[in-house]
Amino acid sequence: MKRWFLLCLLVLCEPALAATTPPAAAIATAHPLATEAGHEILAAGGNAFDAAVAITATLAVVEPTGSGLGGGGFWLLHRAKNGYQTMLDGRERAPLAAKRDMYLDAKGEVIPNLSVDGALAAGIPGIPAGIAHLAAHYGKLPLRKTLAPAIRHARNGFAISESYRRMAQFRLEALRASTSAASIFLHENDVPPLGHLLKQPDLADTLEAIAKQGAAGFYNGALADKLIKGVRRAGGIWTHKDLTSYRLSERQPLQGTYRGIRITSAAPPSSGGIALISALNILAGYDLKALEPVARAHLITEALRRAYRDRAIYLGDPDQVAVPVARLTAPLYADGLRASLRTDRATPSNTLPGNATLSAGNDTTHFSVLDKQGNRVAATLSINFPFGSGFVAPGTGVLLNDEMDDFSAKPGVPNVYGLVGGEANAIAPGKRPLSSMSPTFLESKNGVAILGTPGGSRIISMVLLSTLDFAAGNNPASWVGLKRFHHQFLPDVIQHEPGTFSAEQAASLTQLGHTLKEVTDPYGNMQAILWDRKNNKVKAASDPRGEGTATVR
Repeated sequence: MKRWFLLCLLVLCEPALAATTPPAAAIATAHPLATEAGHEILAAGGNAFDAAVAITATLAVVEPTGSGLGGGGFWLLHRAKNGYQTMLDGRERAPLAAKRDMYLDAKGEVIPNLSVDGALAAGIPGIPAGIAHLAAHYGKLPLRKTLAPAIRHARNGFAISESYRRMAQFRLEALRASTSAASIFLHENDVPPLGHLLKQPDLADTLEAIAKQGAAGFYNGALADKLIKGVRRAGGIWTHKDLTSYRLSERQPLQGTYRGIRITSAAPPSSGGIALISALNILAGYDLKALEPVARAHLITEALRRAYRDRAIYLGDPDQVAVPVARLTAPLYADGLRASLRTDRATPSNTLPGNATLSAGNDTTHFSVLDKQGNRVAATLSINFPFGSGFVAPGTGVLLNDEMDDFSAKPGVPNVYGLVGGEANAIAPGKRPLSSMSPTFLESKNGVAILGTPGGSRIISMVLLSTLDFAAGNNPASWVGLKRFHHQFLPDVIQHEPGTFSAEQAASLTQLGHTLKEVTDPYGNMQAILWDRKNNKVKAASDPRGEGTATVR
């Protein structure tokens, strides 16, 4: 009796164990229809991976400014039953006929917009392979079920938003240059009015082909013929071999730690995981919570400066270049970077050692999913610039990417996001371009975070700031609503949203040697979920800068 009493007392006094399964599912995406599509599939018996298929396809329909079947992306997966984690690399590949100098003129200078607009700017898409692989290897439901919401919205149409209209105005000339694109995304060859019903019957047919045949419905057969014919007639260099030889890669995600938090993030050809872990390793040497805002911003800027410098010099497609992942993410390496950092003075980027000759936006999309079994997905998808290349191959409904601009067309020459690169990210046949997409999981003793964002070159800095906010104990609404600032090595400026710094703080940063540049508009569109395991609650938030929704059910 006494032993039983003592045992009961020990159990009562034992701190509550963290929950092993979440009490609810959560989905956060950049568009309400995509969020609902994910929940529709969960309600039909699907898991988080099935929901990810539905969301990916639906975003391809309702958010053509940021992603689509003609683009690529990374899906970061966690399978609850055995803790298995992987990254599906559906990044685009350069066509096999691509050449190192394909965007240079006779004098060796970059031809403006050639890698941004039109069929020659498009890499071989990876999204169709990604959703087929996700469904076949991780989902429970057939593609005919998970693609049904996207097919429905493509065929029946959806009302366009003010955000769509802004992006259409921004890319108006590129869309007008493609008759097929203009007929779909414009109205009478101009920006459609607010509420215009956008129907995409050709895209619905393409999705139905994938639902019936899997990846072969896109990369082979009649649809492939249309894609090749359309691209080549418009000056592109795709071949049937480009499509039939495309393969999705499963890669081991990168992992690091920051003050008791385990970080799991994207591996190359994403630069996100390496840069995020490297910057956090540098910052781990400081007590950021104890610092005033200016000192904190200064240290974060200096960490980003060094992480982006390494991005420019060392990173590329791991299948074609040797990327020193272990060295760049090692705490000892960060110790050396930190030693070059002054707390009282900015380090001019051109004084950092290495290749000193290396002299953003709301496109792309991200979604986060958590199901009731604890499976989770963080996925960042892209067609690069808003509306990608602006080109649609006739009869396909597929808006093609302009990810070839993510290569280094010429060392030292920035792309449309101001990012520079070296030979590691030079154009080569079949190569995947370097990316900043950074789908990420954060895990501490108290909870799990699922997050990511679009934003071009600024993605990594946004995820870094939100990681630090998670470390400070704040919730998803805080992570996605933070005022943002960014530094990417070159140009040597701190870009920041309006209101990020007070006048006094800006003056103090300038006195430290920083140059500040206020961006015209707020940037990013973060989608985040928190499973508070200690209190067994689930929270989700969609960036207030966008039109997405985050729901817990």
